[in-house]
Amino acid sequence: MPRFSLIVPCFRAQGFLRECLDSVLSQSFGDFELIAVDDRSPDGTGAILDEYAARDPRVRVLHLPENVGLGRARNAGLMHATGDYLFFLDSDDALTPGALRAVTDRLAEAAEPDVLVFDHARTYWWGGTRRDALAEVLAEAGPDTFTVDTYPRILDLLMVVWNKVYRREFVAARGFAFPPGSYADTPWTFPVLLSARRIAALDRICLNHRQRRQGSILSTTSREHFDIHEQYERVFAFVEQRPELARWRPYLHRRMGEHCLDILAEPDRLPPADKAEFFRRTAAMFRAHKPEGAPVDGETGALEGSWTGYRIRRQAARAGQETARRAGLVRDAAGARARSGWAALHACRPLDPNLVVYSASSHRGVLGDPAAVHAKAREIAPQLRGVWVVRDAETAARLPPDVEHVIMGSRRYLEVTARAAFFVNDVNWPGALAKRPGSVHIHTHQGTPLKYLGADLRDRPGARLGFDVPQMLRRADRWDYSLVANRHSELVWERAYPCHFTSVRTGSPRNDVLVNGGDSDFRRRHGVPETDVVVLYAPTRRDYRRTGHVERFDLARFAADLGKGHTLVVRLHPSLANGPARGLGLAELARRGIVVDATDEPHLTDVLLAADVLVTDYSAVMFDYAGLDRPIVVHADDWPAYTASRGTYIDITAEPPGHVTHSYRELAWLFASGCWRDEESARLRADFRARYCEFDDGRAAERVVRTLLLGEPMPEPGAVRIPGQATERDALTSA
Repeated sequence: MPRFSLIVPCFRAQGFLRECLDSVLSQSFGDFELIAVDDRSPDGTGAILDEYAARDPRVRVLHLPENVGLGRARNAGLMHATGDYLFFLDSDDALTPGALRAVTDRLAEAAEPDVLVFDHARTYWWGGTRRDALAEVLAEAGPDTFTVDTYPRILDLLMVVWNKVYRREFVAARGFAFPPGSYADTPWTFPVLLSARRIAALDRICLNHRQRRQGSILSTTSREHFDIHEQYERVFAFVEQRPELARWRPYLHRRMGEHCLDILAEPDRLPPADKAEFFRRTAAMFRAHKPEGAPVDGETGALEGSWTGYRIRRQAARAGQETARRAGLVRDAAGARARSGWAALHACRPLDPNLVVYSASSHRGVLGDPAAVHAKAREIAPQLRGVWVVRDAETAARLPPDVEHVIMGSRRYLEVTARAAFFVNDVNWPGALAKRPGSVHIHTHQGTPLKYLGADLRDRPGARLGFDVPQMLRRADRWDYSLVANRHSELVWERAYPCHFTSVRTGSPRNDVLVNGGDSDFRRRHGVPETDVVVLYAPTRRDYRRTGHVERFDLARFAADLGKGHTLVVRLHPSLANGPARGLGLAELARRGIVVDATDEPHLTDVLLAADVLVTDYSAVMFDYAGLDRPIVVHADDWPAYTASRGTYIDITAEPPGHVTHSYRELAWLFASGCWRDEESARLRADFRARYCEFDDGRAAERVVRTLLLGEPMPEPGAVRIPGQATERDALTSA
């Protein structure tokens, strides 16, 4: 008996079917049967299915003699299923890598629940990917099983069949089956969830749900949408026959009304001539199934009136929205004029020589090099008033209580930016910020450059998608000083940003704590034993993928192969923190304690200090970590693709900071053998540090404060010394 029976109904699916089948057959977990149902498809779908069945015994094809529709095609596959769990997969969708392994592990952890609900992502024809907006419902469900009574939020998720697996014996015992019709998922999903005694959640994207350019049958204009009434009648009949479910009648009554009104409100769902009929049927059904004493409020209140009343309400709402929109435009224009006047007023006042404005990572908080400069300025130059620019009130609430701040675009922001003598940032300031004569802009950058940046992206159309190079250079024209940690950075910045600034050989302020051996409480906060070897995996984003994320290897497997006495810590690129990347397994692995997810750690240095070895691909974090003089492994399995799409200034595989691996097998062997910290690793690291940690002497922040903010002299930084090798000392600045 297989673990899973994957049932795939197929009709006019030849364009996407191979991708769907390959996503199943290439899973690392192979204990399944795939039952493909050819619903008398008129295209080449049947031939494709037979081709796959001929070469893989796990594939079984049912050719139906006539077209029966999606629900009945699923029933046909259900009759032949023998697996422990049922998985209904649409023929144009695809499983994510490792999905079945993650599902079976979660089923075992939850001791065989009746239903397991997992996350999904929508994939669009133009290449975009969007995770379900309600993914937090799965995360908040916790590790234990539940019912809809104990965790009703599970019903807030999309009521579809394909984001769940179902215990086959549970389905058979309850006699669940799909009715005919376009909205057949509704009378399956509600009864199943209401009946299940044990439901579990998996906070992982296991399926990519394709959004076709022309939509599905449910997004086309037709009378097919009238089917929703019959399907909800089935749901109400199911509840009526089970008194123990009576408490759910008010919820289902409201949900039905909202669902139908959503269909009615869409401009292209129903033919205009049929909208009045649809409203009347919905209203009649709403009245017929209204529980005694159930309150009616919000949008559904329209169903207790007439079609004419509904139309008047809708027209009034649209008119109100248009009025609000126009009023908003007027307010915005007036506000812009007022802000411009406010800024101009303060621009007439003299610069404040002690006012320093800071920002980091597009106003995300007190971070990076600017944070290190700010901290040192408070220590040695308390007369300097530092004000941070943050993007919103939520970010401001996370700041330390003693940090003065202004919110981007506010009147206080306009005031301080008009008066400040100094600006410190690691990305460009907004274009609207005018540089006053006498003000000093210090650009810290965000690390040593490996990949192409700035003007060098002109010939990399994929990497500069949505990136305006001329606008960026106009903003960089405001720089007075550009901080560098090595001569490589100095040359790159002056080429990538052809502007009139002075390169200052200060070192990287944020790396002072690494060079000076700072403390970190990362291990304690995450429960990592002090005796464990912490392996930090920090991959960068990929420009040859629209999502930016490519899973290089199985994190769970790597954690297992590292073995006892090792802790795998994962930190994704900041641009991937809120996308689907974490939902593809990282969040679930962190919940189960297999890895530690450090993506949200605000201070990267805390993570670096806790790590005994860094595994990365092409992330600039390697240049920072090298300052700790600890082993680094470069996993370069897609180096040709990365360099072709993004472009790089150096060949990191030829000048690496440690051993280079080109496959997971090589990576696993490197750690199993202990070679990741051998003499060759130390030799490569020493050469790397001599080149790229050249000016990081632990006093970078002090050097910025004294020389650039206070105008005091200070010795230039020395190069990293290799035993027996002389060092060259250079001037502090170079034009």
